[in-house]
Amino acid sequence: MNPFIAPAAHPFRPYALAIALALGGCGLASSEEIGAVDTVFKFIGPDHKIVVDAYDDPKVAGVTCYVSRAKTGGIKGAIGLAEDKSDASIACRQTGVISFAAGKTIDKQEEMFSERISLVFKKLRVVRMVDVKRNTLVYLTYSDRLIEGSPQNSVTAVPVPAGTVIPVK
Repeated sequence: MNPFIAPAAHPFRPYALAIALALGGCGLASSEEIGAVDTVFKFIGPDHKIVVDAYDDPKVAGVTCYVSRAKTGGIKGAIGLAEDKSDASIACRQTGVISFAAGKTIDKQEEMFSERISLVFKKLRVVRMVDVKRNTLVYLTYSDRLIEGSPQNSVTAVPVPAGTVIPVK
């Protein structure tokens, strides 16, 4: 980038802003890595590890989900060809005042996040479900494949304060 051109005059800036706005409007949460621990030393490439990521629910302010999962290292892991294990755990907590966007509703069951954990066929998913009777948000994490998924899963729940109504579609 030329330092003598004003930032607003940069020819790609409008496109970058449009892409960022489009991706931000998708409604899927993005992750923030909280930390990781090594589980297997690899001579070449990164070690196998367990990573912990935080996901703020994009439609429910004040709720954060923490997902731990295995991440394959080695040469295949370094170049993105490894298939991560299906093991994952989730814990969602109230991290602020729970609120919903004014005038907007949420689905009774909706995918909050998904991430590819193999080159093509396998994904880690986090799904939000609403337990209307108990005024509770239930979060489930699992992995699936194009052909055959895994029954391994983890579930957690966040009770919504009694005075707050969950605006379900």
